[in-house]
Amino acid sequence: MSFQDALKKSFIEGFTANDMPVSQILTILGVTFLIGIYIYVIYKLVNRTAMYDRSYHVAMSVICVITAGIILAMQSSIVISLGMVGALSIVRFRTAVKDTMDLLFLFWSIGEGIICGAGLFELAVIVALMVTAGIFILEFLPFNKKPYLLIVNSEDADSEKEILEAVKNHCNSFKVKSRNLKKTGLDMILEVSTSKESDLLKNLNDISSVENTSLLTHEGEVRI
Repeated sequence: MSFQDALKKSFIEGFTANDMPVSQILTILGVTFLIGIYIYVIYKLVNRTAMYDRSYHVAMSVICVITAGIILAMQSSIVISLGMVGALSIVRFRTAVKDTMDLLFLFWSIGEGIICGAGLFELAVIVALMVTAGIFILEFLPFNKKPYLLIVNSEDADSEKEILEAVKNHCNSFKVKSRNLKKTGLDMILEVSTSKESDLLKNLNDISSVENTSLLTHEGEVRI
C-alpha cells in the first residue's frame, strides 16, 4: 500500500460518526443543551440593555445545540462535510448585532457547540467557567465610577458662578457640557463625579434662583 493510499484510508476512516450509538449522540446533545442553558442564564444576569430581546436570547442558546449537531453530521461522511462547508459559506446573515456583548455571547454559544460536538466536554466546561469569570470580573468590577449628568435650571442668567461653587463643594470632578443662556434664565448640563448625590441636589435647590435640578446616570463610556 502506497503512502497516498494509506493517507486516503486514514482520512476516510476518520469519519466514524455513522457507527456512533444513539446514546452517545444524545449524551453529546444533552450536555450541549445544558451548556446552552448555562449561557442563557449568564446572559440574563449581565444583560443591561433597555430593550430586552427574548428571541435573540433563546436563539443564542439553541444555536449551541444546532452547532453541535452540525459537527456530528460533518463527522459522519466526507460528502456531508464538504456539502455543509459549501452551504454555510454561501449563507449570509443580515441580522445586525447592535451590542458588542451580544456578539461575544453569540460567538461563545457557537464555540461551545463546536467543542461539545467534538466530544471535548472537559474543555467545554473549562471554557464556560473561564468566560464567565472574565465577564463578571471585567463587567461588575469597573475601574472607574460612571459620572452623572447634572441638569440645572435657573431663573437668574448670572447665577453660573454660584452654581459651579456648589458643584465644586460636593463633586470630585465636574465638566460643563452645555450652557443655554436665555433672557429669563440659565440652563446648564454638567458631567459630575460624586458620591454625595443628595447633598449636591439639596445645596443646589437652596440657591434662590434655581428652579429645579436633575441628576441622571450617564451610560456612556468613561475614559480612565
